[in-house]
Amino acid sequence: MSDLQVSLLIIGVIVVGGVTAFNWFQQWRLRRKLEHAFGDKHEDVLLREDPLREQPRLEPQIAPAERAGAAPVNPLPASPVISPATRAEPLPREPAFLPPVPDFDAAIDYIVALDAAEPISAAGLAELHTRAASCGRRFRVVGYSHAAHAWEEAGRLSGGRYAHLRLALQMVNRGGIVDLGALTTFCASAQECAERYSATATCPDIEASLAKARELDAFCADVDVAIGINVVAGSGKFSGTRIRSLAEAAGFKLESDGLFHYRDDARRTLFTIDNHEPQPFLPEVMKHLTTEGMTLLLDVARVADGHAALDLMVGIGRELARELDGTLVDDNRVPLTENAVRAIQQQLKAIHAKMDARGMPAGSERALRLFS
Repeated sequence: MSDLQVSLLIIGVIVVGGVTAFNWFQQWRLRRKLEHAFGDKHEDVLLREDPLREQPRLEPQIAPAERAGAAPVNPLPASPVISPATRAEPLPREPAFLPPVPDFDAAIDYIVALDAAEPISAAGLAELHTRAASCGRRFRVVGYSHAAHAWEEAGRLSGGRYAHLRLALQMVNRGGIVDLGALTTFCASAQECAERYSATATCPDIEASLAKARELDAFCADVDVAIGINVVAGSGKFSGTRIRSLAEAAGFKLESDGLFHYRDDARRTLFTIDNHEPQPFLPEVMKHLTTEGMTLLLDVARVADGHAALDLMVGIGRELARELDGTLVDDNRVPLTENAVRAIQQQLKAIHAKMDARGMPAGSERALRLFS
């Protein structure tokens, strides 16, 4: 090896050694500064022999977030109390101890359940009654009395207090079906009342209820039949006084609606007598009234024993025709024969069969409400 090579090797060793020494010095100075700034030297926990023995295990804890500067929050009790406003499960729709509401009919009524944690006074339902009345339909509001163990009318002035209320709005009658606006108003009024008293209101689906009402109305139109027979004058006219005298002798009574009513022992109308002309039979005009005829009318859907009522009506019609020297005819002014009466009886039988199959026998409470 030449002298030049030896000289270069020595210079290289010196340079490398100098750089290494300089780096060690820089690290030493930095460590001194850090120890001076952060205090004493801390033990490296990763170098412990068994850290699990020195410190017990801590399970994860979930605590409410604290605002800056707020006092520490005490731990929650084991069984927290949940207010009614944040209750996860709704109140039961129909508690098991509640009996059915008398005369509430799900087939023809839109029924809303209103249940509260605390009793609601009947006086507090005044606005509910007002809005329900604006729907223009028959409605009822009843409340469950724990003292009587029964439902009772919850009128504005009844003075009762009820935790359980039921509201019913009749959807179908002879005027047609209830409209969407009325059902919406009825349901909304119940919901607003429920919000006011921290209660729950359960309303049936409005569209489904309207569809059911339309189908029922179509059926009612199919069986809504009145059987009429007429007593007409052969010549001249019948006097009002004579008509009244004979009608009352036969068991009729002239009422404020301008009709003579023939009622059964339960005071239910079996059939009526109406003026064949536009002017009604009113008490104050009967003395001066004259007419060419009168009509005996049987409202089929509202009379339970229609066959017996028809026989009785035909018999009275014949007697009136004989006493007034008139003629008993049908709506086409054709004299009423025995064959014609039998044909009417067959039609009556078919209508009764349809109504029975539908679950609304003629003259039943459901039929009386629908055909009103």
